[in-house]
Amino acid sequence: MNPLLYLLPILGLFVFMMWTSSSSQKKEKRRREEMLGNLQRHDKVQTIGGVIGSVIEVKDGEVVLKVDESNNIKMRFARSAIQTVLSDGVEDAT
Repeated sequence: MNPLLYLLPILGLFVFMMWTSSSSQKKEKRRREEMLGNLQRHDKVQTIGGVIGSVIEVKDGEVVLKVDESNNIKMRFARSAIQTVLSDGVEDAT
C-alpha cells in the first residue's frame, strides 16, 4: 500500500478544521457588523479600551459617547472601537 495514503485522513482533518475556523470567523464578523450598524442614541456601550458610556451621536465612522453624566464629559471614538453593546437605548431613555 502506498505510504501517502496514510496522510490522506490527516489532510482531510486539516481541511475540515480550517473550514470550521473560517466559517466561525465569518459568523463573528457578520454579528459585529450588524451590532455596529444598529448603534443608536442612548445605547450603553463598552469600547475596546474599556471605556463605558452612552451613545450621544452616531456619524458615518464615528461615535460620540457621554462617559460622565455629572461633568457632561464626551469622548469621540471610531465606530470600530466599540466592543459590545451593554444595553439598548430604549430601556435607558425611559
